[in-house]
Amino acid sequence: MITGKYPSLRLRRSRKNSWSRRLVSENNLSPSDFILPIFLIEGKNKTQPIKSMPGVYRYSIDRLGIILDRAIKNDIPMVALFPYTSSKLKNDLGSEALNEDNLVCRAIKYIKKRYKNKIGIMCDVALDPYTIHGHDGILKSNKILNDETIEILIQQSLLQAQIGCDVLAPSDMMDGRIGRIRKALEKENLKNTQILSYAVKYASSFYGPFRDAVGSRVALKGDKKTYQMDFRNYDEAIREVALDIKEGADMIMVKPGLPYLDIIRSIKNKFKIPVFAYQVSGEYSMLSNAVEKKIINKDAIFENLMSFKRAGANAIVSYYADRLNEILP
Repeated sequence: MITGKYPSLRLRRSRKNSWSRRLVSENNLSPSDFILPIFLIEGKNKTQPIKSMPGVYRYSIDRLGIILDRAIKNDIPMVALFPYTSSKLKNDLGSEALNEDNLVCRAIKYIKKRYKNKIGIMCDVALDPYTIHGHDGILKSNKILNDETIEILIQQSLLQAQIGCDVLAPSDMMDGRIGRIRKALEKENLKNTQILSYAVKYASSFYGPFRDAVGSRVALKGDKKTYQMDFRNYDEAIREVALDIKEGADMIMVKPGLPYLDIIRSIKNKFKIPVFAYQVSGEYSMLSNAVEKKIINKDAIFENLMSFKRAGANAIVSYYADRLNEILP
């Protein structure tokens, strides 16, 4: 509560100089606050631009050193791997997710062999990059089967963890999958594998460029509103988080980020658990295009990222994470 009275209290006094503003700043950003998403593609010597996401590329495994060397040099703590899966490898069940020689598994092996534990690896647990219909689970009679999907997600999780994934990130939004995955990890003596639950993942219109990046947008039949959250809901988000914490989640993701700052703050205040925000592809592309067209300047990127931190996010998944030297003051 402010007890002073003008002119005794002048809040502008602390804003007068840069050094003073830095001394009293309530929130700051550093590279340690970021997770860098990386898109993978088959082949050799490939660095492929993604048209809908300016400045973002798909990398063949032999080219991962380019971006990982930079990430480690800049003290980024973790990367998140997402595959662009050939349509020839997709089917109704997303079986390629269980192939120990798939893109993600080979990338994990490459990173662990070359970099050991210099940087963490986060892996998406979901079927949408691998299904011919573009959904995160098994589709039957136009319905996503919850329990049957979980059985595949458990196998996918165990495979990734056994190969060396540090943080499993179930993004599928099936009910009960966190508890089942946690129990399976314990049974296989993979108890130190962390789970970052996409507990709050809304059925959002901001995912389009990402779906282009992993090759699921054209394949997607219908929408994901029967399993991803209704963006009109707040209380439902709190219930989702409470359930996933009880089931064994170590950290919580809110996705998208910017439209849901109120959710981030509420979760942080209520549960005191590490909360991550995903600055999703649609947010990134809108911001990048506006900067590119000089509608706004690049300082807006820093302002945007700071909003996640101010809301309570411990870390931010952002496609800007490999260019922080150009963004952070």
